[in-house]
Amino acid sequence: MNSFKSVNPEQLSDNMFKLIAKDWTLITAGNVDSYNMMTANWLGVGYLWMKHVAFVFIRPTRYTYEFTEKLDEMSLNFFTEDYREVLNLCGKKSGREINKPEECKLSPIALNAGGVGFDEARLILNCKKICTANVEDFEFLDKAPLKWYDGDTYHKMYICEITEALVRE
Repeated sequence: MNSFKSVNPEQLSDNMFKLIAKDWTLITAGNVDSYNMMTANWLGVGYLWMKHVAFVFIRPTRYTYEFTEKLDEMSLNFFTEDYREVLNLCGKKSGREINKPEECKLSPIALNAGGVGFDEARLILNCKKICTANVEDFEFLDKAPLKWYDGDTYHKMYICEITEALVRE
């Protein structure tokens, strides 16, 4: 982790809308010995309960979900455009089918809270779960987003405290 420095999340200058919606992230859960990652852009960051937080949405059918349920930590890893192919692969293939770390040739690094991030990332948000909630169809006031669901696999939302923001030096 010598190539990163820890900063207060309030010091981040990225446009978070672009970073999440256009650049995407790898949600990574587990530890350096056993982990999985998935590409995502359905998440958000904000301030809640006097904490810097990330709101992360993962379907229970995803392999990464198994890791997020076992441990309290997860990380959000953001990359430069050079890693778009890696992000595409991690969004299309399951860790049940392929060895994503081997296929992607990313270098896992142990994070201070025990989670895992990637040395190639330009920004890592280390997160700790503080609340979860299952998203259900009857909770939608606006039914338009239901088009993204097949009727039986809704997301689980994790509200996570951002315990550390690591930026590439």
